[in-house]
Amino acid sequence: MTEKEVYKMLKTINLPLAYDHFEEGKAPKLPYLVYRYPHTDNFAADGKVHARINALDIELYAESKDLTTERKIETVLDECGIFYEKTETFITSEKMYQITYETEVLING
Repeated sequence: MTEKEVYKMLKTINLPLAYDHFEEGKAPKLPYLVYRYPHTDNFAADGKVHARINALDIELYAESKDLTTERKIETVLDECGIFYEKTETFITSEKMYQITYETEVLING
């Protein structure tokens, strides 16, 4: 996948989407998605990066538990053959849920 393909894949979920964060004061109404590449786990061969592997975090922010939207995200990831782990946190100060899908993608360009 390329970074553009990751973006296009996430856009098919039809929620507001931003890389890393929305500008302060410009966050859309919940639910929305944020994604980022927090680190790499590259594969080396002969002292060079042989395969660029980026960790990919996809975060769903929602007012309440939203199983329908979670299933939609999971279906898109499944259809793209992307394995993920999922964690859930309630952010008390913001009164919203954060559902994080942690995965890795092989970046081809």
